[in-house]
Amino acid sequence: MAAGTLYVVATPIGNLGDITVRAIETLRAVDRVIAEDTRRTRGLLSHFGISGKSVDRLDANAEAHDIARAVVHLEAGESIALCTDAGTPIVSDPGTALVRAAIAAGATVVPIPGASAVLAAIALSGLVTGGFRFLGFLARSGPERREELNRIVETPESVVIFESPQRTADTIVELAQAMPDRDVVIARELTKMHEEAVRGTLAELAAQEKREWLGEVTIVLGPARERLGPGMSDEAIDARIDEELALGRRAKDVSEAIAIESGRPKREIYGRVVARRG
Repeated sequence: MAAGTLYVVATPIGNLGDITVRAIETLRAVDRVIAEDTRRTRGLLSHFGISGKSVDRLDANAEAHDIARAVVHLEAGESIALCTDAGTPIVSDPGTALVRAAIAAGATVVPIPGASAVLAAIALSGLVTGGFRFLGFLARSGPERREELNRIVETPESVVIFESPQRTADTIVELAQAMPDRDVVIARELTKMHEEAVRGTLAELAAQEKREWLGEVTIVLGPARERLGPGMSDEAIDARIDEELALGRRAKDVSEAIAIESGRPKREIYGRVVARRG
């Protein structure tokens, strides 16, 4: 018996009217649905009059036996629709392990394109003119987060990231310390009733009164402006240090930001910061 088919189905990121006709037809036709959140997906199916469908859970905590159970159905010739909470599966969502296992089992994998917060944010930002880099959700803290922030600073093309509403304000401040003049758009609640796009430079948004961000947040950074880089003179470095210290920033934060900007060792910059502050 030939292996079945795994359909990777994009679902709306907010406005239910954004689902495609093909996605609805696929959800009606498949033998079963595998979802990141069964309650949300059952609600979606109910909204479009799709009933009697088996819906299994496959979230970020899925284990090998959960993948194996789904593969058994594919090997039996069944068709399965993979759905995430919102948007296109696999994009910062669980599902990659299932797609790989389906391919290994000889199943056919078929994408059903549709809504994507990444592309929606790019479309409204006006900041992306060529290539872009998508980094998904940043690490919450520690060395991994610092490495990811440095990667953004070192990326010359536009960058798109997801962020939780609780960490959005802090992330903007951290990015502004390293590249204050970079253009940014914070896209919130895309396609929903309270859709909002906040525009400016990182410095401008970081300087605004701290606000409470609510809902789903996608951040689009414009291309990097030309930096002085490794050829930055001692005088220019000292001037930048004075600017940062005048804003009341900590020596550690100033040294990290200017080390990235100048290409100099962080220890060297920290010593200059301490001297200038003293």
